[in-house]
Amino acid sequence: MGIRFAFAGGREGWVRALLTAVGVGLGVALLLLTTALPNALSVRDDREAARRDFTYSGKVIPKSDDTLLIADAGTTFRDKEVRGRELEPEGPRAPLAPGLTRFPAPGEMMVSPALKELLASDGGKLLRERLKDRIVGTIGESGLIGSAELAFYRGAEGLVDRGINTGRIDRIDRYGEPITSEESTDPVLLLLILVVFVVLLMPVAVFIAAAVRFGGERRDRRLAALRLVGADSRSTRRIAAGEALAGSVLGLVFGTVFFLLGRELAGSVEVYDISVFPSYLNPSPALALLVSLAVPAAAVLVTLFALRGVVIEPLGVVRTAKPARRRLWWRLLLPLAGLGMLAPMIGQGRGGGDFNQYLVVGGVILLLVGVTALLPWIVESAVGRLGGGGVAWQLAVRRLQLSSGTAARMVNGIAVAVAGAIALQMLFAGVDGDYAEETGYDTRLAQMQVSVTNGTLLGQAAGNLRDTEGVRQVYAYSEGYLGDRRKDPLNTTEVTVADCASLRTLATLPSCRDGDVFAVPGGEYDAADDATAKVAKPGRTLYLDPGCAEGCAGSAEAPWVVPSDLKQGKPRTGPTGGKRGGFMITPGAVPDAFAPALRGELYLNLDDSVPDVRDLVRNAAAEIDPLSTPMEWQSVKEADRFAAIRTGLFVGATCVLALIGASLLVSQLEQLRERKKLLSALVAFGTRRRTLSLSVLWQTAIPIALGLLLSVVVGLTLGTVLLRMTGTSVRVDWPSVLSMTGVGAAVVLVVTLLSLPPLLRLMRPDGLRTE
Repeated sequence: MGIRFAFAGGREGWVRALLTAVGVGLGVALLLLTTALPNALSVRDDREAARRDFTYSGKVIPKSDDTLLIADAGTTFRDKEVRGRELEPEGPRAPLAPGLTRFPAPGEMMVSPALKELLASDGGKLLRERLKDRIVGTIGESGLIGSAELAFYRGAEGLVDRGINTGRIDRIDRYGEPITSEESTDPVLLLLILVVFVVLLMPVAVFIAAAVRFGGERRDRRLAALRLVGADSRSTRRIAAGEALAGSVLGLVFGTVFFLLGRELAGSVEVYDISVFPSYLNPSPALALLVSLAVPAAAVLVTLFALRGVVIEPLGVVRTAKPARRRLWWRLLLPLAGLGMLAPMIGQGRGGGDFNQYLVVGGVILLLVGVTALLPWIVESAVGRLGGGGVAWQLAVRRLQLSSGTAARMVNGIAVAVAGAIALQMLFAGVDGDYAEETGYDTRLAQMQVSVTNGTLLGQAAGNLRDTEGVRQVYAYSEGYLGDRRKDPLNTTEVTVADCASLRTLATLPSCRDGDVFAVPGGEYDAADDATAKVAKPGRTLYLDPGCAEGCAGSAEAPWVVPSDLKQGKPRTGPTGGKRGGFMITPGAVPDAFAPALRGELYLNLDDSVPDVRDLVRNAAAEIDPLSTPMEWQSVKEADRFAAIRTGLFVGATCVLALIGASLLVSQLEQLRERKKLLSALVAFGTRRRTLSLSVLWQTAIPIALGLLLSVVVGLTLGTVLLRMTGTSVRVDWPSVLSMTGVGAAVVLVVTLLSLPPLLRLMRPDGLRTE
C-alpha cells in the first residue's frame, strides 16, 4: 500500500516521490562516483606506468634494431604542464609509445586532443610559437592519463650526438619499465586520506537521510486517515516504510542516471588540473551493490526512527500538541564516544606506526554524527527563547518553534560538511610544515632557471635571453667536473665557467678580470674529502668529465693543466641555496675543447609586470635549444603526495558542495510546497509579500547560524584531537575556519535566493482553492 501511495496517490503522492527521488538520487550519484574513484586512480596509474620511459637507472642500452632514442621535450604553458617527447627510432622494431599508430617523422608532431584544441585557439598563440611542428595525428586514449592532459610526441634526429643518459636523452627498448621504490607510506598521510574520505562522505549520508523524510507532515496526516478506516499503528508504520522504500528505489534509478550523465560530463571537465576519461569511472561492482542495498535499508530505518515519537490517531497526529522536550544526555554520548575512540591514539605521531583505521573512521563518524544529533536540540532550545520583533521575525520564529526538527534537518548536511572541513583545514595547516621545505633559492636574485644541453653556445644563449621582453638580468654559468684521471678518478671536483659578475654570486673573490682562474675549496660537493684542495696544484693535469658516457660530443676527458697564476676564493651561499666550490674559470681562460662538454645554467631576473613573461622566456629558450628546461624558482616546495591529497580534498569538496547546494534547493522547494495553503492564507489576509519573503530568509538564517556555530565547536575539537594524534602542536588556522564557515553560509544564501521565485509564485490567494 505504501508503494501504491507513492506512485498512484495522485499528484501529491508522485510529487513527493519525485522530490525524494531527486534528493536521494543526488546522494547516490556522489556515492557511485566515490566507489568509482579507486578504479579511476588505478587506471590513471596503469596508463602512467604503461608509457613510462625514463628510468634514470644510469645504464646505457646498446644500440640495436629494437631500440628507440627518446628525449624529454616537456614544457610549461601558463602554469599547465605539457608532457613532451622527441622520438628517434634506431631500427624497424623500435617500441611504439601507447596511443601512437606510427612514429612521427622529423618536423611532425602527434598531440593529445586537448593540446590540439589549445594550439588552435587564440589563447595558444605563445605555445604555437614554441611547438611549430606540423600536427599529423592525435594521441589515443591509451597513451593519456586524462582527457584534458596536454601532451605531444614529435620526430627527431641526431639525438645520439647530444649525449645519451644525460637525464634528458635516453635509449630504451620498451615502454613501461618499472621503477622500484621502497618508500613506505607515511602514517600521517594515511590518516589524512582516511579523514578526507569520511568527511566528504558523511554529508552525503546525512542528505540521503533527510531526503527520505520529505513531506513527513503530510504523510502523517494521510496515515491518520488510514487509522480512521481501520489500520492499526503497526500497519501505518509499515505503509510509511513502504512509501519511503519506493522513493529510495526510485532515487537509486535517478542516481544511476545522474551518475551516467556526470560520468560523460567528467570527460570534458578539469578540476584542479585533474581530468579523467569517462571509461575510468567504473564503480566497483561490490561497492555499487552495497550502495544499492544500503540506501533503501537506510530509508526504511530512518522513516521508522522518525515515527517513533509520533502518535498517529484516527482523528489526527499528536505532533500538533506541545511536543516533549528533546533530551540532551544521549545526544552527548555520540561525540563523547567518538572522542573516546580517538583518545588512545593521541600522541602517537609517526613513531607509533600506522593509526588504527577502524578507530579513526569510527571516531570521526561518531563526532560528525554528533552534530546531527545535537543540532535539533540546540535549535529547539534557542528558538524557544526567542521573543517578539517585527512581523517577519515573529512569523519565522513561530514556524521554527512549531517545526524545529525540520529546520535542523535542512542544515544538518551543511553543519557536518563545515565541521569536517574545519577539522581537515586545521590538520592540513598543522602538518603542512612537515611536507614543505625551503628550497634555498634566492628568488630576489632570479625567478627562473634555464638549463641547456651540452654543446650549446652559452654566451649566445645568454644574449638571446637578455633580448627577451621582460628579462632584466641573466647570470650564465657553464658547469662540469674535473678529475685527476681519464677513467675512474680518485678525486673529482666541480668546474664553473662564468664572467666575474656571475662568479661573485657563487664565491668571495679577491679580484677578478677575464682570464683569471680560481680554486674555491670548501664547497658542498667536496666537503667530505676536500678534493679541490688535493687537485688544485699549479701544473697538474686534470680531465674534463672523466668516464663520460656515449655521446659526449667527443670533447670528454679533455686534458686541462692547472695554471701557475691560480687564485684562491671562498665559497658563499649561491642563488640555489648551496655552496659551490671547485674551480671557477672566467671565459678568457677556457680551452676550446671545454665548451661543447659543459652544460649551461642560466638564472634570470624577470619583470613580472610584463604579461606572460615566463612563457616568453620559455619560447626564447626553445629557440636556443628545443631540449632546454626552463624552471620557475620557488622559495618553498611541497611534497608531491601531500599535495596530491590536498588536491583530492579540493576536488571532493567541490563535488560535495555542489551536492549540498542542489539537495538544499530541493529540500527548500519541498518545504515551500507543503506550506502553499498557509502562505496563500497569509496573503489573502493582507500580509505583504516582502514580509513573507523576509520570514523565509529568517527561517533559514537562524538554524544555519546555530548550525555553523556548532560546526565551529565540533570542527575545532576534532581538529585539535587529530593534531594531538599526529604529535603536532595545536594551532587554530582562523582564516581557514572563517573561510569554511563563510562558504557554508554562502551556499545556504544562494539556495535561499534561488527559492524566492517559486515562493513568490506560491503566494497567491488562488492557492486556497481545493476540491
